[in-house]
Amino acid sequence: MATTASSSLQIAAARPCISSSRRLFKAGAAILGGNSKAATWNKLTSACHISSVQPFQRSFTSSSIKFNKVATKAMSNTSENKPVSGLPIDLRGKRAFIAGVADDHGYGWAIAKSLAAAGAEILVGTWVPALNIFESSLRRGKFDESRVLPDGSLMEITKVYPLDAVFDNPEDVPEDIKTNKRYAGSSNWTVQEAAESVKKDFGSIDILVHSLANGPEVTKPLLETSRKGYLAALSASSYSYVSLLKHFIPIMNPGGSSISLTYIASERIIPGYGGGMSSAKAALESDTRVLAFEAGRKHKIRVNSISAGPLRSRAAKAIGFIDMMIDYSLVNAPLQKELSAEEVGNTAAFLASPLASAITGAVIYVDNGLNAMGVGVDSPIFKDLDIPKAEH
Repeated sequence: MATTASSSLQIAAARPCISSSRRLFKAGAAILGGNSKAATWNKLTSACHISSVQPFQRSFTSSSIKFNKVATKAMSNTSENKPVSGLPIDLRGKRAFIAGVADDHGYGWAIAKSLAAAGAEILVGTWVPALNIFESSLRRGKFDESRVLPDGSLMEITKVYPLDAVFDNPEDVPEDIKTNKRYAGSSNWTVQEAAESVKKDFGSIDILVHSLANGPEVTKPLLETSRKGYLAALSASSYSYVSLLKHFIPIMNPGGSSISLTYIASERIIPGYGGGMSSAKAALESDTRVLAFEAGRKHKIRVNSISAGPLRSRAAKAIGFIDMMIDYSLVNAPLQKELSAEEVGNTAAFLASPLASAITGAVIYVDNGLNAMGVGVDSPIFKDLDIPKAEH
């Protein structure tokens, strides 16, 4: 089974990015701002200088609440010699490999953008069967608007590698996959081969991102999930991370960072998120702690996971209830706003930076605080309580 890229609920079809003919953008040092109310790029600007912030309102059709979204433009590299205000997220000279960029809507794409905005060089591993579709979309400029970085330039991908993280090495690939037309024309796409190709081309990396998951029976309740479907979910969604780190860690520079994406279903009941996916996410988080110990002791590599809230991505919509989860979060989370992919991307940039040099083995919640809630305050049983609500 092919591994697919993770999104808000970490179920998607991974698609590749390719390098365009445009100049590779090297962002300057990024700044982590201090205003907690400013969203997304307000916390991540490059070249050691924060430009003016211009808020604007966006209305979401799923809710009558309006929220402020703040956009911040980065200054050009000509301002490098100016004094730095705030704490810098400077990833210049760092190289990141992101496994599982499906399209321009998911968390993998957002993480790539934030790392690029902080100055990192971006390499991407993408699911083989989706290669042609994604390349075609990029060539037609379909994603150009989504590629825009804070300084106005476009995010560039230095190189794209075909990848199917379900298979560790060529010997693992069954004959029906080898002869599948969707894999025709591609080679060196197992985890081992992808790591070897990156080593041959670039020598080393500093950041490894796992944005992959797949549950072929995700819509089935656990009691109706087959052994094959359950094990497939664990293979694609959790062991794939073990395999990626195992094969890439020899080419990761000491002090590097590895990040995966998880979901609250690992520890809470989320009806509809079935097929063994909740178990796979629980395994991923457990593995994060063990890998943090082993990778930290042996290679000085930090290993963390981001537990992201629901995102209205194309991949999540395929599950069927993402709109309900977003509406539920809007009503019940401490922060009554819709989560943006950039907020997850910026958290990844922080975790990959020296600012997080003492953080490893952690699951970082980026979900507007929904993980902290014990009850749904939108329940009719609480109708007579004076529950604080967002001002709008």
